[in-house]
Amino acid sequence: MVQAPKRLLIAASGTGGHLFPAIALAEQLSDYQIEWLGVPNRLETQLVPQQYSLNTIAVEGFQQGFGLSSVKILGKLISSVLEVRKLLQKGKFQGVFTTGGYIAGPTVIAARSLGLPVILHESNALPGKVTRFFGPWCRVVAVGFEVAAKYLPRAKTVYTGTPVRSQFLDEGVVASLDLPIPENAPLIVVFGGSQGAVALNKLVRECVPAWFDAGAWVVHLTGDKDPDAGSLQHPQYICLPFYNNMAALLHRANLAISRSGASSLTELAVCGTPAILIPYPFAAEDHQTYNAEVFTLVGGALMFQQSELNALLLQGKVLSLLQLREDLRQMGERARAIALPDSADKLAQLVREVIET
Repeated sequence: MVQAPKRLLIAASGTGGHLFPAIALAEQLSDYQIEWLGVPNRLETQLVPQQYSLNTIAVEGFQQGFGLSSVKILGKLISSVLEVRKLLQKGKFQGVFTTGGYIAGPTVIAARSLGLPVILHESNALPGKVTRFFGPWCRVVAVGFEVAAKYLPRAKTVYTGTPVRSQFLDEGVVASLDLPIPENAPLIVVFGGSQGAVALNKLVRECVPAWFDAGAWVVHLTGDKDPDAGSLQHPQYICLPFYNNMAALLHRANLAISRSGASSLTELAVCGTPAILIPYPFAAEDHQTYNAEVFTLVGGALMFQQSELNALLLQGKVLSLLQLREDLRQMGERARAIALPDSADKLAQLVREVIET
């Protein structure tokens, strides 16, 4: 008798940092029946329905102190728990996987109320509040950085790294780069993560004329929230809101300038791309600085706080790095040493162990 495939609900919502690792895991679980749980009007509504059935719930995070708005949010949370519980029962799921964030709360509560195992993946060096609170409720918390385990003393943790999509593991993907960049030109890639970074964009636009004079090309991914995104025109400057083939771009890049979200850092590490990291200063609990420090401690990147950085400093640092090709190469190798290229396999194996035993 043929056994029915295991059914897994993946709860991942909001940013690429939550979604891309979950998508990478789902690719490894091709023999599972997977459905997705997200929030309306977030990135998952664009990325997920192409491959998986998407269910949505209306839930929000507690961003400030308790008040009238918190009462409304609490009401939505209770309603969401009941919705997820009904979804889990109706779909006869064997377990739940989540990448944290506020969607994890009602999902973990609902799963626990039904006795279903939950695997939570935390990609940041400093686990988020949701992970720290709900981690002990989960069967296991998989961590993207080893250092994260020390912040989760009451949870069972396993170091798996953070999965990346399969194309990032293939250096040959650079051949698919469809941007008109000369073969031997130094390439600087600037990106602020899936949400972009307006302050970072402004700073870079002040710097690029000197980089052009040094022969460098710049691919600047601005996100879709920058009103000045089209203000600079130059033959060596390619400005796009997003670029789908990030794997090819990072493998080709001589240097990246980026925020330090965990998913972006993992992609940089897997590709061995040296980087200047500028943590987003308003990230919850300054967690991007914790992420960046993992790289700076081993010499895999340079980090500057946005408050201490100006155009002259960034401009000069990039020019000096471009002249020190061997230093850049070593920085990229040190970054690559942090990565676990088989992270998706490790995480998939962990999910199978939890769900199937």
